[in-house]
Amino acid sequence: TTGASSNSDSSTTVESVEDNPDGGCHIYRNGYYRTGISVVEGILEVNIIQMTSIQMTESQAENSLVDFVVTCQGSLPTDVCTVVSDPTCQVSKSVACDPIIVTDECLLTVRRAFEEPGTYCINITLGDDTSQALASALISVNGGEST
Repeated sequence: TTGASSNSDSSTTVESVEDNPDGGCHIYRNGYYRTGISVVEGILEVNIIQMTSIQMTESQAENSLVDFVVTCQGSLPTDVCTVVSDPTCQVSKSVACDPIIVTDECLLTVRRAFEEPGTYCINITLGDDTSQALASALISVNGGEST
């Protein structure tokens, strides 16, 4: 910016900007601008209120399935992402994102598969066009059972 000034209207600013795209050519831009700001509520809070292991037959026991019951406050989410990591929450093992439709109350069940027994960090993120909120938990998966 080579210079900036404002006139008596505090919402309007005049700026002179110099670009030098190829070293020898100078472009000067002067003008007025105005913008509006919309404040949206967003998704304020996410909570994992229940984790339930899904019982499967021995022939289906390739993966352990766990249902996570999730609630949120604020605006209604349009998508859910789940990141499964090591117990320190540092090394990501899998990421799954899905669109969701929540029409009235923010209460949903997210089902995820775990390939092998172990302890995992799970991050569930609910999002919409303007916000995201995250809940985390540690889960121990023991060959079809979880705690």
